[in-house]
Amino acid sequence: MITLEGHLERITFYNSDNHFLIGRLRVLGTGSLAAVLGHLPRPNLGELLRLSGNWQNHPRYGDQLRFNRFEVVLPTTSIGIKNYLASGVIKGLGPKTIERLMDHFGAETLSVIEKTPEKLEAVSGIGPTLVARIAGAWNSHHATRRLFKFLEEIGVSSSFGAKLIQQYGPNALDAIQADPFRLVVDFPRNGFYMADAVLRHDGLSFDADDRAKTCIMHLLTQAADDGHTFQYEDALLRSCQNRFHIDESTAQAAINKLCKSREIALSAIDDENNRQAVYLRQLYRAETEIGARLQAMLSLPAVAFDLEIDQITTTVLKKLALKPADEQLEFLKGIIAQRVSIITGGPGTGKTTLIRAVTAIFESIGQRVALTAPTGRAARRLSEVTHHRAATIHKLLGYNGLEDYFAKDMDDPLDTNVVIVDEASMVDTLLLYHLLRAMPLTATLILVGDAFQLPSVGPGNVLGDLIESGAIRTFALSEIFRQAAESLIIVNAHKIRHGEMPPLDTPASGANLAEFGFIEEPNPKKVVDIIQKLCTQTIPKALNLNPVGQIQVLTPMHKGEVGTLNLNQVLQKRLNPQTEGLVAGATQFGLGDKVMHLKNNYIKDIFNGDIGTVSDIDLENKGLTVRYIDKAVDYELQELDELALAYAISVHKSQGSEYPAVVVPLLTQHYPLLQRNLLYTALTRGQHLVIFVGTRKAFEIALHNDRPQQRLSNLRSYI
Repeated sequence: MITLEGHLERITFYNSDNHFLIGRLRVLGTGSLAAVLGHLPRPNLGELLRLSGNWQNHPRYGDQLRFNRFEVVLPTTSIGIKNYLASGVIKGLGPKTIERLMDHFGAETLSVIEKTPEKLEAVSGIGPTLVARIAGAWNSHHATRRLFKFLEEIGVSSSFGAKLIQQYGPNALDAIQADPFRLVVDFPRNGFYMADAVLRHDGLSFDADDRAKTCIMHLLTQAADDGHTFQYEDALLRSCQNRFHIDESTAQAAINKLCKSREIALSAIDDENNRQAVYLRQLYRAETEIGARLQAMLSLPAVAFDLEIDQITTTVLKKLALKPADEQLEFLKGIIAQRVSIITGGPGTGKTTLIRAVTAIFESIGQRVALTAPTGRAARRLSEVTHHRAATIHKLLGYNGLEDYFAKDMDDPLDTNVVIVDEASMVDTLLLYHLLRAMPLTATLILVGDAFQLPSVGPGNVLGDLIESGAIRTFALSEIFRQAAESLIIVNAHKIRHGEMPPLDTPASGANLAEFGFIEEPNPKKVVDIIQKLCTQTIPKALNLNPVGQIQVLTPMHKGEVGTLNLNQVLQKRLNPQTEGLVAGATQFGLGDKVMHLKNNYIKDIFNGDIGTVSDIDLENKGLTVRYIDKAVDYELQELDELALAYAISVHKSQGSEYPAVVVPLLTQHYPLLQRNLLYTALTRGQHLVIFVGTRKAFEIALHNDRPQQRLSNLRSYI
């Protein structure tokens, strides 16, 4: 931890909405200027500040102190206080009034203004009205700083201060100290941590039962964010004890009360230990109702279309001008005879061809077919390859983002006979629940996906659980077609899928790059240099690709030298250097920057993982426009936290997308995330070229780690 003390000499950027500052500090003792950035409410030039944090190196701006602690050092000498007041810290306080205050109180002036402002009336010319104005201005100026200081003391990131002020106004500190548990309601993800920290810091009394119930809900919400649909009861009790010092009997009583109020649900897990699963109510309802709906659909007799192999061949040949392979023909006959089925397989095995063929067959016999996918980019790709209208599941179900409900449900079901869902590995438990509620029981459901991909972002392991249940007919494509078999990307993807080491001796240099390449380099800084050269020179020259739009860097992590944060800054400097732009946090967005939307925004009809380009910047009104494939979306300054630079993105964010060329750093520092399915997912994102940069050891660790963290879900037992 580095601490600098000095006077704030320059404010390069200040965002009054989130209080993020970029500035220059004249360091005491040395007289040198240091670049500093962090959250500092209402900065004033000339203020004496004590900032603590760590040095970071920005590829464009050099060394900067990113501070997470600050202290405004108030002057103690008469001349210092006089200059401080004259800086405008209290608006409307003129030179003559300041002079009279200093003459009367001297070095105690600031203490009197803050603690006993009523004493100011003893000064000639200062009456009750002016006293109230001075006290109000001082409190207004320092209230925000007191909040940020308080957050620092209780161990909560100061970056959260802006959200608290936005929620509760300038007196946010008073509000959360008066009722800490309001944080739990207003901030479901982080509220309990903050509320608990406020309680402990202030020594406030609280109802132990209420705290335990709130803790249980917090832990279950956190587990859902991590992909689990439930937590084992014994593990939940241990977490309460170990992390929050809530004894087992109190936590158990809280679980019982939450069950009684139907906020959570308990279910016995049918295994050798017969453990109890604790669910958030909506996830329990989703899992059990998915099981019930699928059972109901499967119980109905399949429609006997009586199509023979030659009829299927003729239909596909006529509609698609292609002849299905023997395995595909056999599968097509089986699929159209099922109420619910799954098509799975690796790259190059013909999943898309099967979707096109199934669609053609059902439409030829008068069935209405709806094609859908969980994300916008996956739906667009599905539409492109099938030449058939496709929509996101949310759009298909008429999701209303303002009021958070799906228009299509059991009372107003979809008007379709067949629903085909592509990229089904990305479908989470809640989304499948809403889709099944909107499907007529007599309809046909076909889920298509690669079960070996990374799981959905949301809770559950839907595709894997449905396959493992054994209740749903699964058609696993295994034959790699001739054209695909000539691709090193596809061949090596299947090797990885089966735990076989692909050849890593293919060079990734020169004018004739092989489809699959590996560059050995253990030094993270040199890895970054290699990635820069690949993205800006080698690949664009060899394949005639646009380095911004057609080359994608995928990395396992966000932090570190080869994480998304650093790589984006480095690549932005090389690919799109800017002298001005809009700053949000530590990121500057410039015209032409490649950006990614970070969370589903159904009002704007833009989704988590969508990538676009900044097409317009309005510096005066502090807004920008991003051009996506099919639309332009406007963002105001306070909405920029929904965007991130996308020259480098995480492997998880790349699911459902393909890119002409992909570059993947892979080092042992990624150890917590080195898994076979991550390696496989990264490789299968590339269409024409994939280059790994890193070490063989990291590659081997990922290849042999075929036991990624198991998500807790119990869907298979309900089917």
